[in-house]
Amino acid sequence: MSNIREFIRAASGTGNKATLAIRGGRLVNVVSEEIYQADVAIYGERIIAVGDISDYVGPDTKIINATGKYLAPGMIDGHLHVECSKMSLTSFAKAVVPLGTTSIVTGLDQIIVVGGPAAAREFLDEAKETPLKVFWGAPCKTPYTMPRSTVGHYFSPADHQATHHWPECVGIWETVREFIQEEDPDVLAALELAEKSRLPVLGCCPMTRGARLNGYQQSGVRADHESYSPEEMLEKLRAGMHVVVRESSISHFLSDNLRIVTEMGVKALRRISFCTDDVVASDILKRGHLDNMVRMAIAMGISPMAAIQMATINGADALRIDDKVGSISPGRAADILLVNDLREFRIVAVIAKGEEVARDGRMAIELVPPPRSAALLTSMKVAPIELDDLKVRYDGAGDSASAMAIAVTPEKIFVRTRRDVTLPVKDGCVLADLAQDIQYVTVVERYGKTKNRPVAFTSGFGLREGAIASSTAPDDNNIICIGANPEDMQVAINHLIANDGGQVVVRDGKVVSFLHLPIGGIVSDIEPSEMAALEEELDDAARALGCTLPWPFMYMFVLQITAIPEYAITDLGVVDCVRLKVISPLHGNGGDEERAAAAE
Repeated sequence: MSNIREFIRAASGTGNKATLAIRGGRLVNVVSEEIYQADVAIYGERIIAVGDISDYVGPDTKIINATGKYLAPGMIDGHLHVECSKMSLTSFAKAVVPLGTTSIVTGLDQIIVVGGPAAAREFLDEAKETPLKVFWGAPCKTPYTMPRSTVGHYFSPADHQATHHWPECVGIWETVREFIQEEDPDVLAALELAEKSRLPVLGCCPMTRGARLNGYQQSGVRADHESYSPEEMLEKLRAGMHVVVRESSISHFLSDNLRIVTEMGVKALRRISFCTDDVVASDILKRGHLDNMVRMAIAMGISPMAAIQMATINGADALRIDDKVGSISPGRAADILLVNDLREFRIVAVIAKGEEVARDGRMAIELVPPPRSAALLTSMKVAPIELDDLKVRYDGAGDSASAMAIAVTPEKIFVRTRRDVTLPVKDGCVLADLAQDIQYVTVVERYGKTKNRPVAFTSGFGLREGAIASSTAPDDNNIICIGANPEDMQVAINHLIANDGGQVVVRDGKVVSFLHLPIGGIVSDIEPSEMAALEEELDDAARALGCTLPWPFMYMFVLQITAIPEYAITDLGVVDCVRLKVISPLHGNGGDEERAAAAE
């Protein structure tokens, strides 16, 4: 019901009666910071009255008895790459809505690099048919990689002009610090358009302090979700930023970041909100989503009221959408959670868009995914690769070569360092050395624009045999593959090409585990429980190859991100993420100069 006259009349008591009433509950008022007895009247998708609602209830009003329960606002994930869950919006809603998440803020940047604004529009239209509200931030530009990697679509200032009027658009998304630092003309143009449209700027500035932070803030950035320490978060808060605490499936910052409250004395709790950034089904089904963050905060000593505010109104305020969501107030969306105990914070029932959609952790309504466009179902534009494509050529002398490997550790997934090693040379090619935990890594450009497929080395994965590969890999979603030998890597990559995307494990030339991701090569419509089972099967299969990392595929797919330190690999080659340059993985074969500069 979008007719404002209907809502005005219903709320004024001169129009239709409430379609739904919640009676007997205790309201968690996140605006006034009170808890008190109050009933709630809902008309269509909006709240029309809170308190005494006797005059709003008619014979056709559905009644929900909330006696003995608390009423909390539906929760808002303030920064989420929803496609990185590998679930479509329909499937993702099935996973998180029963846990109390009723709104997400996302850039849909991962599907945009595949199919452009048209693909984002498909996803946003899909969301309208789910209980989940999707607020969209127009990506500052895509891809976020520096130097710019090859993708299906480059989101440009012209795209900003064409999309800022979309009703879901709430800001400029993922404004990467390096773009501001380098005065990227496309991003500066997007910021000018945002100012004209009165859209907030949402940041991405990990490990940014001092003069860098001062310079970055000239972009007008309003909020940031990338604090790697409580000290960094406190500096950003003092500098006027709204700070967003991230607790993803693979990067756990909440316990450390909230020390600014529990140990460092910060009182400005309304300037702190929650996000999950990147989550997967297996983690959601085990730990929860934003509800888990609320419980974690309470366990640290944060009051239930403050923790709930961090998951609701605080994020809405930061994004300037508090007139729509974030509190149980007249005129706001009818997104309400029924909770038995605020400290335990287990969701009993979820009302979203004005109807009860989940109870006791399960969906109460059926969600059916929409038909998919041919463009999204046929996104692989690359021919099968040859074995010769996966060799590291060497024109030096001798039977060994000095090389660098991109090194990962279980403790810090978003920090990739360099490891300098000596590797064997045979028939003019540098070989991986499994005894030193050195494997091959390659990125295959899959949009048919180039024939880029650089091969380098990685360390820390522990693979002793086989290969793993994925076509979902931010920020460009080219195919990434890590392997102990080129033969299994070829099988893995070509399997993804033949099946229009997914994640795969290959051993001895055979596929031993495969997750099909047919929508843009990055997401699927399968049920969250099935996705979780396949995720665990894939990771178990990778561990059987020797991988010792807790989330093998997630550690692999972040290797293409250049916005985080210190090294990455894209279809252009190995990237020094500090100097923002492509470097050779070999020393003495075009790599000496880069090595010396990196050591300065």
